[in-house]
Amino acid sequence: MIKITFYTILIASTLFIFNRWIRNIPTQPTLASNIQLPALFSDNMVLQRNIDVPIWGAATPNSQLNIYINGQSKNVNVSPKGDWMVRLSPLSAGGPYELKIVGQDTITFKNVMIGEVWVASGQSNMEMPVHHNWGHINNYEEEIINSNYSDIRLFHVEQTTSLRLSQKVNSNGWKICSPNTLPPFSATAYFFGRDLHEKLKVPIGLISSSWGGTVIEAWTDRKSLKKLSLFDNQIDMIDNESKYPELAEGNYQKQLHKWKDELTSTIANSPNGEDDIQNVDYDISDWNSMKIPTVWQDAGLDYNGIVWFRKEVQIPTDWDGEDLILNLGPINDYDFTYFNGTFVGCETHVTKVRSYSIPAELVKPGEENIIAVQVIDIGNVGGIFGKPEQLNLESKTHGTISIAGTWKYKIDPAKIDIVDFPMTPAEPYGPNRPTVLFNGMINPLIPFGIRGVIWYQGESNVSRAHQYQTLFPTLINNWRSNWDQGDFPFLFVQLANYETLQIELLEDDWAELREAQLMTLALPNTGMAVAIDIGDAEDIHPRNKQDVGQRLSLNAMNIVYGKSIVHSGPIYESMEIEENKIRLSFKHIGSGLVSKSGGKLTGFSIAGDNQKFHWANAVIEGETITVFSDKVQNPISVRYAWATNPIFNLYNKEGLPASPFRTDSWKGITE
Repeated sequence: MIKITFYTILIASTLFIFNRWIRNIPTQPTLASNIQLPALFSDNMVLQRNIDVPIWGAATPNSQLNIYINGQSKNVNVSPKGDWMVRLSPLSAGGPYELKIVGQDTITFKNVMIGEVWVASGQSNMEMPVHHNWGHINNYEEEIINSNYSDIRLFHVEQTTSLRLSQKVNSNGWKICSPNTLPPFSATAYFFGRDLHEKLKVPIGLISSSWGGTVIEAWTDRKSLKKLSLFDNQIDMIDNESKYPELAEGNYQKQLHKWKDELTSTIANSPNGEDDIQNVDYDISDWNSMKIPTVWQDAGLDYNGIVWFRKEVQIPTDWDGEDLILNLGPINDYDFTYFNGTFVGCETHVTKVRSYSIPAELVKPGEENIIAVQVIDIGNVGGIFGKPEQLNLESKTHGTISIAGTWKYKIDPAKIDIVDFPMTPAEPYGPNRPTVLFNGMINPLIPFGIRGVIWYQGESNVSRAHQYQTLFPTLINNWRSNWDQGDFPFLFVQLANYETLQIELLEDDWAELREAQLMTLALPNTGMAVAIDIGDAEDIHPRNKQDVGQRLSLNAMNIVYGKSIVHSGPIYESMEIEENKIRLSFKHIGSGLVSKSGGKLTGFSIAGDNQKFHWANAVIEGETITVFSDKVQNPISVRYAWATNPIFNLYNKEGLPASPFRTDSWKGITE
């Protein structure tokens, strides 16, 4: 099991900005017409109710357009540069309607609904699909079968980086939620939206824009980060690379070559390491078989580390003298690929489809050819996991030969801790660089009318948890400023429990990241879904996304839609020292504080001025809790559930868990 230090390896706004964006917008044609709109506008879209809805695009310069929907009409003059924008007057929930834009030509969008629109963003736990190539959630078969919701609409933003602010929305448009469209969509977003739909009885539009393994600064704009002066060198490098992309790519290739050499040497020089497994004549008689594509955990291989895969392929004699392309689809996480014993390619990006050139001199027509792939999984799941049609040998003149199916595999005999791997170089266009995901995946959505945002991210920032206290509020304020829709609701998920249950009292970076998330509730119109009880010790991607979505929905119903419900578990509010005890007060206690297990409260520790914590007794007394220990006669601090995977059992009677917390502000391990 990978330790969280893996995430250190991965470390891949104003009216003025809005106006500049409008002036320079490159649009995407929706039909063969002089009128063009971003991909956000399509059949089946949802427009936000009860606000002035912005509609924008391009058309013939100096022309006039008329916009019609549900008896409302607007006209707008196209600028000399060819851009335009109009705001519809507020519309009530309902539909379906037609949105018609009339100029020299006419564009009509059909089956348009008016309702609640939410953006869902973050890293892999927000990206995690209901069921797709790299993962699935609990009970996914039944969830998919029962997903016919004509009033829930799904919009998926393709993963895109950009060194500069982009306005191009990379998407296939809005889809009606159904068993055909739901499986690859964000599970957390879907369950959140489904719960809202059932409670509000209005159409729901969900915009998913997420990327696994990404850091928060990648989702934040340049102007906001420059004010912090935390990433100036990286931002300056990005600025330079945007001007000189060839130089950036050259520098990256040099770094990548060095990394490959270091990684290969590390593996080969480890105990039991071998450097000839890729050779054609290597004995594989004791290897096991696995059907590819798959993540190997789904095939019964519960392992994180290095696995070799081999496949024999007979190439027709009439392919003689041809260069080929070896297509392997995406691989989790790294791969070193060989053809007939010769290295042909390496890739470090999980979602990138592998396509490697095979020169004709390596090909043996009429014979068995050996494909060997060394897959390095640095945590969670691993394998060659794409679609069967993505795996083939390709000839430009003769077509393809499928290589999906049964492969031989063997765990690499090298004995090496994954954390000892050299740091992967940051890709020039990779996702783990400041600003690049805001530029490519958030800015293009602005200023589409939304109600708010749900967010699930933080795992990739745990090694810099203290810094997250600044970065997370900065991102929220940054998005709100750029969208120019006021302090719209921003609801987020606190990190779930993960890794081995922690019995010892230790400093902990995951606990500090959760604290940073908790502190962000100081911003107006924010809400937090505590997930400390629905994680998975063995998997950083817990499969219970139903409860995550439901808890986010509880926050929305209370904070956004004004429903008088208990939307949160207990949140620490204040403490009072009473001789040798500390009394704790909480908010969001609902109908009362309880031990979920029914026994003694667990997970509490206490310390005096020596800052040495001891496990403590904790007793519920009305709406407060007293904490004490015979080992600490003069207590000054209490901590609760302070671990990556803590012991805990404090809930309110509504069944919502208390957030981990500490009462002290002593220096942590990430400061």
